[in-house]
Amino acid sequence: MSERLEDIIAARKQKLENIKNAGLDPYPSATARTHTNAEALENFDSLSEQTVTLAGRIRSFRDMGKLIFVHIEDGTARIQVLFKTDLVGKENFEFLLKNLDIGDFLEATGTLFITKTGEKTVQAAGFKILAKSLRPLPSEHYGLENEETKLRKRYLDILMDPAVKGIFVKKNVFWSAMREFLVQKGFLELEMPVLEAVPGGAEAEPFITHHNALDRDFYLRISLELPLKKMLVAGYEKVFEIGRIFRNEGISPEHLQDYTQMEFYWAYGDFQKLMDFVQEMYQYVIKKTFGTLQLQYEGRTIDWGGIWPRVDYFEIFKKHTGLDLNSAKESEIKAYADQHHIKYENFASKGRIIDLIFKKNIRVLPEVASQPCFLINQPIELEPLAKKDPKNPKAVQRMQILACGSELGKGFGELNDPIDQRERFDEQMKLREKGDKEAQMIDEDYVEAMEYGMPPAAGFGISERLFAVLMDKSIRETVIFPPMKQK
Repeated sequence: MSERLEDIIAARKQKLENIKNAGLDPYPSATARTHTNAEALENFDSLSEQTVTLAGRIRSFRDMGKLIFVHIEDGTARIQVLFKTDLVGKENFEFLLKNLDIGDFLEATGTLFITKTGEKTVQAAGFKILAKSLRPLPSEHYGLENEETKLRKRYLDILMDPAVKGIFVKKNVFWSAMREFLVQKGFLELEMPVLEAVPGGAEAEPFITHHNALDRDFYLRISLELPLKKMLVAGYEKVFEIGRIFRNEGISPEHLQDYTQMEFYWAYGDFQKLMDFVQEMYQYVIKKTFGTLQLQYEGRTIDWGGIWPRVDYFEIFKKHTGLDLNSAKESEIKAYADQHHIKYENFASKGRIIDLIFKKNIRVLPEVASQPCFLINQPIELEPLAKKDPKNPKAVQRMQILACGSELGKGFGELNDPIDQRERFDEQMKLREKGDKEAQMIDEDYVEAMEYGMPPAAGFGISERLFAVLMDKSIRETVIFPPMKQK
């Protein structure tokens, strides 16, 4: 019968007392480590004539009578340590045997040699306990099997599974490569406020918090957009931010409530230049992160290279629904949704229903659901912050990057007409009055800034959903601590 967790913890606490009673500090503040484990392995021959001190967590422990073999692991590599009675002394040997556990952190000082089995090893003449663990690690063979436990105790999931650890190393490369690309192109990284008096830049329900010193409520930002565009008014030409945003909406394999997003705004850029620029950026970031532009997603190869096709929203919508968005009435849009069992709220606007139809019936089609493409020229009802298409006043200069059945980035020819902007905000406020909590609020400060004059510009935003798709994972698997229900 396996030991109860309570008994294991009690036994380890007794060992902790034994360490203290021996006059040792079980949690010292310093280590004399001379090399990382990886450095010791990589420079093994040149270090073999020296005394080295290595440190790490004990990941295996074998009692061989007069020998103890342990593997210690730091953040770089795992290496074997050998303790022999005649080198560390009988008393110290017995102390280690009785008081060390898998999971403890240990420092070992000695010389490097290769065992008869060919394993590079430290033969220890001295040791120091760096941290005593009070809870047992999960089995290295079985790891954490419960998915909820993996997400709640992500530190254990990362510790036990090198593949999970690798996800977050790659994620760091992903964001670093994006920042590197933008800086190389002359963009300035700025930090905009997380607390906003009026949330804007997206259709999403915000979180509300209270500022005690100012005695007023603020919203956690749902987008990076409006403050960054004020910086174009301020005279900066190319600005971006990589930061956290917060949306009080549903959980799904593609949606989180707090996540990282990048947005950039480019004065004197235009809609056509934007698509070329974004394609170049994606290809740079993907190649830098993964070493290739051909990645696997749900068993098929996605090719991020080449020139991505541009798909007109009006054309593909008409092709698959028979509805011409240049002339279709709201009643016709609703009738189509009803006929195809697409549910919508009573207060849903024409634009919201069009968007639902597209997501349910068109975005899943192979021509837009597989390889990367630009979906361009959406109906004006869908986007209150984009310029009108000069060729069609019922469309706006908005593009979305679609691949793998998902939206993986969105950009605009930015609206810089303050009168048009106010009219669009007014329409959004009417939707809010009807009960649409995701409709945008009017931001008087933003409109006022635009009235001082905003240059023509292009803008683009991408969330960490792209990274999840590139990894062929759900987005909850690619964040360290996703929000969870209370236990």
